[in-house]
Amino acid sequence: MSHPVVAGTDGSERSLAAADLAAREALLRGVPLRLVRALPPLPGDAVPVPAKETLHHLAEHMLQRAITDLGARYPDLQVQGEQAADAPAKALLAAAGDAGLLVLGTRGSGGFDGLAVGSVALRVSAAAACPVVLVPERPGESFGDGTRAAGGAAQVVVGFDAHRPVGEAVEFAFSAAEARGAPLRVVQSWAFPAEAVSPQKLFVTEEDRATWEDQEVLQLSDALRTRQEKYPEVATSADVVLLHPAQALLNASKGAELLVVGRRTDLRANEGRLGPVTHAVLHHTRCPVAVVPHGA
Repeated sequence: MSHPVVAGTDGSERSLAAADLAAREALLRGVPLRLVRALPPLPGDAVPVPAKETLHHLAEHMLQRAITDLGARYPDLQVQGEQAADAPAKALLAAAGDAGLLVLGTRGSGGFDGLAVGSVALRVSAAAACPVVLVPERPGESFGDGTRAAGGAAQVVVGFDAHRPVGEAVEFAFSAAEARGAPLRVVQSWAFPAEAVSPQKLFVTEEDRATWEDQEVLQLSDALRTRQEKYPEVATSADVVLLHPAQALLNASKGAELLVVGRRTDLRANEGRLGPVTHAVLHHTRCPVAVVPHGA
């Protein structure tokens, strides 16, 4: 059986945007969508039974309403919902165990104004066994950050390092671009090599810079060749940028439909770990971000 797409929902605007994106992703993949609503036990032993039942019925009503709304918008979608008697992060991580993709909002109904990414989103994206797409609250009807011109082509962006290639992330990005019929933009940041700083050199010449940049471009081209042959229908462009990786990705993702980054799995960290680039991107980008786990 194909792995379903799972979306976390709590009734917030961001979770509804995430459920909508998850529905479209499920249709692209030809798999069911499963909505998960966490309803952890109330603290203390003196909570009246009627209060518990009221909260349960309210959560069930909101879940069924979300299912009905998605069914009306996407008649071909197979969607089901479930309540989980666990804290949100624990419930979503459990649901990710047999999922092909987990989608949730960058924030739920908690937090405070100005908070970009909530604790649940950070924990789940750092520890889930499957790729996680975090969806910010969308401005208007835009799918990305609202800057794409009307009629402009949607774009998938992926961060890549040809020196330490992450096959899982670039494979996810090519597959996502192919499914959407979208172009793929591969972004690699680079820095001057160690020999650029020495007592013999007071400044970097344009000739040296061009040589080093050409080497980066060639290495990136070689690293992408196999994937480009596997996905010949995907129009691919590659950018080699002399910037910090996070800044390069944030610049490239303006108006993008999806930004793809990798996340190294760390068996020593029980709750997982996000690298500094992924962490920065999640807090500052305004388009959906796919965090793809990969081995060392």
